[in-house]
Amino acid sequence: MASAALDCDVLVAGSGAGGMAAAVTARRHGLDVIVAEKEPWFGGTTALSGGWLWVPGNRLGAALGATEPPGAARAYLQDQCGPWFDGERVDAFLAAGPRMVEFMMRETAVAFECPVLFPDYHPDAPGSAAGGRSIVAAPFDGRLLGASLAKLRPPLPELTLFGMMLGSGKEIVHFFNATRSLESAGVVARRLAAHARDLALYRRGIRLTNGNALAGRLLKSADELGVRVLLGAPVRELVAADGAVRGAVIETVEGRVRVHARRGVVLACGGFPHDLERRRRLFPHAPTGAGHWSPAPPGNTGDGLRLAEAVGARVEQDLPHAAAWVPVSRVPRKDGGVGLFPHFIDRAKPGVIAVTRRGRRFVNEANSYHDFVQALTAACGVNEPPTAFLLADHRAIRRYGLGFAKAFPLPLRPHLASGYLLRGATPAALAECAGIDAAALEVTLKEYNRHAREGRDPEFGKGSTAYNRFLGDATVAPNPCVAPLDSPPYYAVQVVIGDLGTYAGIRTDRHARALDARGRPIAGLYAAGNDMASIMGGNYPAGGITLGPAMTFGYIAGCHLAGKSP
Repeated sequence: MASAALDCDVLVAGSGAGGMAAAVTARRHGLDVIVAEKEPWFGGTTALSGGWLWVPGNRLGAALGATEPPGAARAYLQDQCGPWFDGERVDAFLAAGPRMVEFMMRETAVAFECPVLFPDYHPDAPGSAAGGRSIVAAPFDGRLLGASLAKLRPPLPELTLFGMMLGSGKEIVHFFNATRSLESAGVVARRLAAHARDLALYRRGIRLTNGNALAGRLLKSADELGVRVLLGAPVRELVAADGAVRGAVIETVEGRVRVHARRGVVLACGGFPHDLERRRRLFPHAPTGAGHWSPAPPGNTGDGLRLAEAVGARVEQDLPHAAAWVPVSRVPRKDGGVGLFPHFIDRAKPGVIAVTRRGRRFVNEANSYHDFVQALTAACGVNEPPTAFLLADHRAIRRYGLGFAKAFPLPLRPHLASGYLLRGATPAALAECAGIDAAALEVTLKEYNRHAREGRDPEFGKGSTAYNRFLGDATVAPNPCVAPLDSPPYYAVQVVIGDLGTYAGIRTDRHARALDARGRPIAGLYAAGNDMASIMGGNYPAGGITLGPAMTFGYIAGCHLAGKSP
């Protein structure tokens, strides 16, 4: 039984971008809002993410010259989603997305930028765009949070450099070129010096970028607007009466508290990446629930889905892919733990290929992470653990790095000593070290290199799309994604399957209201973020297709709760 009580207009479960978009929107429209976050940190998966949002029709892309023909984005999603296309929710997203961006930039501390024209992931599909739909949170000075900075979840350590968060676009290019350009060397030196100063003064990096910047900006907005944020306060059950959700019971350090929410409850608990039982049922590569490696916060255990089901809501479980897949490598940490490194960029670089233990390539390595994992599971089948190895020669790894192993001048020795990075003087020696079929690998490299010396990849077409080439190395011709592996020694990093968020979630309508088994809205219950069933039909069409809909439907929910039009 709850021993205390709180009153509000809106209760939001979860402090990621979807939940916080609902919270700040509802609060900006005059409602009293409480956010209950299960973890001791603020920011959810958003704080660990790349911070990109896919929002077709936003003015930031248009300002850089990106065009958005009428109906193009809808046509693209219809092509990408196939039979799982949900026209009503897609139309709501496309209409409200640009307005969400304007609202956040006008009414809150959230700011976005479009540092590069980032192509959609399937640029040859109908309605795709060469750039402008993907935007990212603008960098943020963490000192502006004051004491609240201590509440913000730190970024994923494996995606930082000495604990320093790197910005998107040109900043990353400068770090890649630091040993080849005086201008880039100067930029990098100034960033490192500023970071060293911040560590001395604040014991952490305070220039927040990407997802950490978005979470920090949302926390700043909540502070300024007077949203009550409770950390370490998981929602244990929903309170329903007369067919409507009226509030919830939350757990706090003082005991259970009953929260009366006059307008409703928004579930944004981060999906189910760490729910072993639901993973067992929905992840084909993890039939026991284990064997899946998610970098999401450990508290993302499917709470929102179970809470919704308990009051009659339905969870969408028929999508072709229940999560957004990403290959990850397991990084030994100094404390004995294991971190996860998501492989976003390195796969596309020239001189890098991927093989299974059988020693064969199986995919265009420069394709999206979601597509890469689909190809991996198909190549391994049901009788072989879904694992692969990214391979590079000495020239490529010193130029681009490989996973958590950074490019020159940072040393490779610590990664070799920890076992994260494998090395062999010859392909056969590397194969023996990694447990790869040596004879098959010799054949694979011989065939690949024969064409790669001419910049071609006839087997898989690496470098054949605008998205491939965007992630390659523009200084390499004729193909920015292809170069031979012929500069010994040779290196490998093992990758396994992880996720960037789950797709299977609560069925909702265009107002983000949860639906029951008959498709009727459940009064007072909303879902956003990864708790809401994805509108992407189990596919991953572009960078930011998780956070873009998350913030848009959070905004829609906040408006609907306040009786406003989004």
